[in-house]
Amino acid sequence: MINVGVLGATGAVGQRFVQLLASHPWFNLQTLTASERSAGKSYRDAVNWRLDEPFPESVGDIVVKNTDVNSVKDLDLVFSALPASLATNLETDISRAGVAVCSNASSHRMDEKVPLVIPEVNPDHLGLIDLQRDSGSDGFIVTNPNCSTIVMVSALNPIKHHEISDIRVATMQAISGAGFEGVAAMSIYDNVIPFIGSEEEKMENETQKIMGTFDGSQIISAPFSVSASCHRVPVIDGHTLAVWLGVNASVEELKNDYRNYRAPFSGLPTQPDKSVILLEQEDRPQPRLDRNRGRGMTVSVGRVREGIRFIAMGHNTIRGAAGASVLNAELIVSKKYL
Repeated sequence: MINVGVLGATGAVGQRFVQLLASHPWFNLQTLTASERSAGKSYRDAVNWRLDEPFPESVGDIVVKNTDVNSVKDLDLVFSALPASLATNLETDISRAGVAVCSNASSHRMDEKVPLVIPEVNPDHLGLIDLQRDSGSDGFIVTNPNCSTIVMVSALNPIKHHEISDIRVATMQAISGAGFEGVAAMSIYDNVIPFIGSEEEKMENETQKIMGTFDGSQIISAPFSVSASCHRVPVIDGHTLAVWLGVNASVEELKNDYRNYRAPFSGLPTQPDKSVILLEQEDRPQPRLDRNRGRGMTVSVGRVREGIRFIAMGHNTIRGAAGASVLNAELIVSKKYL
């Protein structure tokens, strides 16, 4: 078993990490960290459990530690649910201490030597780990993308062999993406908020890195343009995206690509049977009906039509956050980096 911990274990994404790792067949969850006010308490006493899954009693007695290098230096791997302001320096320090970091934070996503990975899309980008290890430490950082980026790029993966010239996307993002305290009730009820700080830039820049080419020493960005408009809507979980493509393919060709798509590998515990599924009903996908497909790890695509236009939807705190990071870690283990 590989000994792991979660940084920021009491927040929205941290709780998802704990839920996914509590009975994981490969990872032994033994360390949970949080703020000073939670440190020293048992996890069951420190956390206000808000997920729709039952509290995992097997980790309830773990004593929460401070979020620092000393708390995790004896682990093989940590999962980071930290805000970017804390993650920037701490994740670097942890990796330099010889511990692998799988991060959901945005701090290092665009670093030249840090892989920004969706396992089904760009597993070869893990080659950047070797460049990080050239510094002499066994530790490294691997990041997963922004939650909306993951949904969109996953939906593009089955059709990426066609020539894409530009991507335009409008998002309808769930409130859980802002954390438990992120959006005030009076702001989101009966409303749509047409701005999410830094979200549009993340989608534009991260997509080009993920869909770029690794030449053995660097990532060469994808050649197409990306334009995003991001919006918060009163949905609890599940980000919905309307995507317009400049692509050299017909609607029927794209639908057949989706129908026939299979992930390039199998056998990872968190991997769903279908990473991407095409829904042919004219009014799908919908967050309430489709977000939990594949235990929250499947991205649903629908309304592929002339234009070329389609709708993509995925669970933002599972496929778009904690689940993505756990799947990255499983890929890392399968590729013998740990």
